[in-house]
Amino acid sequence: MAAYDASRPDYPWLKAYPSFVDWAMPIPKVPAFKLLHDAVAANPDHPCMEFLGKRWSYAETGRLAAQAAQGFQKLGVTKGTRVGLLLPNTPYYIAAFFGILMAGGTVVNMNPLYAARELENMVRDSGAEFLVTMDLTAMYPKARTLLNNTPLKKLIVCSMAEALPFGTAVMFNLFKRATVADVEEDGRQIWWDHLIDNDGEPTPVAIDPVEDVAILQYTGGTTGVPKAAMLTHANITANARQVSAWYGKPDVGNERFLAALPFFHVFAMTVILLVGMEYGAEIIMMPRFDLKDCLKNIAKKKPTLFPAVPTIYTAINNSPDVDKYDLTSIKLCISGGAPLPVEVKKAFEARTKCVVVEGYGLSETSPVACTNPTEGENKPGSVGLPMPGTIIEIRSLEDDRLLGVGEKGEICVRGPQVMKGYWNRPQDTADVMKHGALHTGDVGYIDEDGYVFIVDRIKDMINASGYKIYPRVLEEALYQHPAVEETSVIGIPDAYRGEAPKAFIKVRAGMTLTEPEIRAFMKDKVSKIEQPAEYEFRDELPKSLIGKLSKKELKQEAEATKKG
Repeated sequence: MAAYDASRPDYPWLKAYPSFVDWAMPIPKVPAFKLLHDAVAANPDHPCMEFLGKRWSYAETGRLAAQAAQGFQKLGVTKGTRVGLLLPNTPYYIAAFFGILMAGGTVVNMNPLYAARELENMVRDSGAEFLVTMDLTAMYPKARTLLNNTPLKKLIVCSMAEALPFGTAVMFNLFKRATVADVEEDGRQIWWDHLIDNDGEPTPVAIDPVEDVAILQYTGGTTGVPKAAMLTHANITANARQVSAWYGKPDVGNERFLAALPFFHVFAMTVILLVGMEYGAEIIMMPRFDLKDCLKNIAKKKPTLFPAVPTIYTAINNSPDVDKYDLTSIKLCISGGAPLPVEVKKAFEARTKCVVVEGYGLSETSPVACTNPTEGENKPGSVGLPMPGTIIEIRSLEDDRLLGVGEKGEICVRGPQVMKGYWNRPQDTADVMKHGALHTGDVGYIDEDGYVFIVDRIKDMINASGYKIYPRVLEEALYQHPAVEETSVIGIPDAYRGEAPKAFIKVRAGMTLTEPEIRAFMKDKVSKIEQPAEYEFRDELPKSLIGKLSKKELKQEAEATKKG
C-alpha cells in the first residue's frame, strides 16, 4: 500500500470529518490569560468556579486572578519566572494559574501526592522560585521543607477554610482541625490573602504566544525519564480552541464541567479549565475523586460535561448505589489517559444517555491530538480523528519512513499544540522531534477513513522469540469476559522465548473466575503465541495518581522476582 504524502491536503481523515468542524480552521495565537479575559467580558455575572457549595462569578474570578498577578509581580515574578503550583482542585489553583501567566511567569504543575524527594527534584530542575500550596497536612509540610532544601525563595500558603462557605468552614475548623497544618510564620512565606491585598492592576507584560512558555508539564515522556514539556501560550490555547470546536452544540454561558480530575494533570488543565473558559462554563471542582461525592455532585449540581479517565467511568458503572442518583444531566464525556474499553463506554452511555468519546494525546501535545467525533461514527477501538490543524503520521519502527494507510508503525504528531521541546534537555528534544513531528513512542495505524488506532506503547511491546506482542490487544480480548473488571498485561522473562505475556486481573464484584476458565475463554481470542503464559488474580490493580491503570509497579515486581 502506497504511503500517503503528509504535505498533501487530501488527508484520509477529511472524508470522515464532522460537518460542523473545519480541519483547516484558523487557530489564533494568543496569551493563555486572554481566555479568562474574554470569558469575563462575555459572562461577567455567570458562575465560573464552584467549590463545595461556594461560587465565584467570572467577574470575581477575573479580579482574583488580576490581584494574584499584581501580588506575584510585587514578589518579583517577571517574564519567565517559574512558579510552582502544589495544589488540589480549588479556587486558588484557577486564580493562581491565570495570575502567574498575567504576571509573565511560567506555571510549574506539581502533584500534591508526590513525595518530598520528588518535589525537590522538580523544584531544582525547573528552577522554580516561588511555590503556592495549601495549609493542609497532606502538602504543607512537604512544601515547607522545600524552602530549606532547594533554592525556592518564598512560599504562598492558601487557607482551606477560607475557600469554603461560611457554615462549612465553621464545621471544618471544628471537626477537621487535624487536617490543617501549623504554618510557621516567617519572612519566607506569606498567606494568599496578603498576596492578593492590592487593587488588581498588574503591570501589563508583553507575551509572545509562540515563544513564551506558559507551562512546564512534567511527564515520563517517550523515554521514561521525568522531564518537563515546555508548553507555550500558543500550544495550550490552540488545544483549547481545537477541543472546544469539536463539540458541535455547546450552550455557551450555560455549560457546567465536573472537574473530578486534577488540574495539575494536563488533561484536566486543558479540557476542563481552558475549554471551560472558551465556553464560559461553570467549573464544579472536586478536591479529589471520591465515588460517592462524584455521584452526589452529578445528581445535585447537574454538570453537562464530564471529562474523565476510564477507571472513573468504570467505578460509576460498577457502583452498587448508582441507581440512587440521576446522572442524566451529562451530555458529553471525553475519555482520555488510557484505553477506553467498549463495554465501559456502552454501559456509561446507557446509564446517562450521554455521548462518551475516546481521545488520545500526551503531555507533549497539550494534550489532545485525536478524538472521536461527538456526532457521527465512533469506531470501536479507535481514538478518533486528528484535531483541527493536526497531522497524524505513521512511521516505520525500523527506518522511520512514512507508512501508508493500514500499516502499523510509530504514531507521530504535527500541529499547533505540539510542545516547544523539553526544558533544558536539548538531546531528549532532538530524540523525539524528528522530521518536524513529535515521535510519540506509541504504535498504531490509520485506517482508510483517517481514524487512528493505537496498538500499544513501544516500551510495553513484548518480544517473544522475535514476535511482537502488544499488551493492549490482549487486554481488549480479556475485557470481553463479563467477569473481568480491570486487567493489565506486561511482559515477563521467559527462558525459551525471551519474553512472554502475563495478565493481571481484577474480577468484578459478585462474580468468580478461575485460571482454567479464562484460558478457555482466550483460546479463540488471540493467536497461540500471544496467549498469556501466566495469570494472576488481584483484589486491586496499581493505578497512577489520576486513576489510570499503571504497569510500572507490576513491571518492578517482575524485575525484582527475576533478580531474586
